[in-house]
Amino acid sequence: MSKTKIAIIGAGGLTGKELLGLLAHHKDFEVVHITSNQVHGKSLQEVFPGNPYLPQLNFVKHESEIPQGVTVVLATPNEASMEMAPQLLKKGHKVIDLSGSYRLHDKQKFEKAYKFPHAHFDQMQNVVFGIPELFREKLKNANFVSNPGCYATSGILPIAILGDLRSRIQGPVIIDSKSGVSGAGGRTEEITFAYTNVYENFRAYKVLSHQHEPEIEEYAFVGTQPSEIVFTPHLLPVYRGIISTTYIRFQEGVKEEHILEKLESKVKSEPFLRLYSSPEEIELRKVQGSNFLDMGFRMRGNTLVLVSALDNLVKGAAGQALQNLNLMHGYTETEGLLK
Repeated sequence: MSKTKIAIIGAGGLTGKELLGLLAHHKDFEVVHITSNQVHGKSLQEVFPGNPYLPQLNFVKHESEIPQGVTVVLATPNEASMEMAPQLLKKGHKVIDLSGSYRLHDKQKFEKAYKFPHAHFDQMQNVVFGIPELFREKLKNANFVSNPGCYATSGILPIAILGDLRSRIQGPVIIDSKSGVSGAGGRTEEITFAYTNVYENFRAYKVLSHQHEPEIEEYAFVGTQPSEIVFTPHLLPVYRGIISTTYIRFQEGVKEEHILEKLESKVKSEPFLRLYSSPEEIELRKVQGSNFLDMGFRMRGNTLVLVSALDNLVKGAAGQALQNLNLMHGYTETEGLLK
């Protein structure tokens, strides 16, 4: 049986590298086309030495012709993805966009968060947001998927799976997140993410202005009255992983057993969600290199403190993209992601 062919546009970045590694062990997918304007002409083995399972391919430029019938993963900057996605869809390609260009359904919020005008906002009616735990049925056989942000995934899922208890939330939900440099902006050679600036250092950034805040607000409360999100990201002196602490205050009557029931019920049916008996058990090292999202919580009075962790390059990016690719093509959702 022939394999489903994949093209990765922008495969020279950290997420592209991670996805290539995952697809190299997938029985149903074959990467046939990779692009990078920075390293075009070089082989995968030259750019990413040390992985003998990567296919024998050379990088070509972004504008190179993509073979017909190939599913395209866009691992490109926001403005590039915004322009490329409609063109690829018009040519009949299935598309997964890893950028933020097609995540927000409010054009004004998008342009405020991303700071450029959206020229193809009509495509929002065609896109499916790529969190399988929330939109699995829509993702099956979808043609256009917007992969969520890494911070956003760590914030959306713990809130969304509270189900009808979300209608009893009072006041803003506060999310305090810490990320390794590969999730906080390390995709580019910016001096603020260089080793000398993160070693023995720790800081907040994009306070009350991070583009994932409106994304969390839109999707964490689907099906119920939304609450305000106050999201603060911080930069950890580690390479990969995000740990988020979410603070939620409920109306009277919501008890710890109600929270436990909701979380346990969802986790039982989800292959990549894990619930621990205490928030202190949630650690980056338990999720690094995996597609799991781990959670633990505690309540005091009406206040819930929920700690979650994921690998920003896997469940926060390439792993979730592979989950979505599996669903889009009718393959087992966990294929290539569980050892």
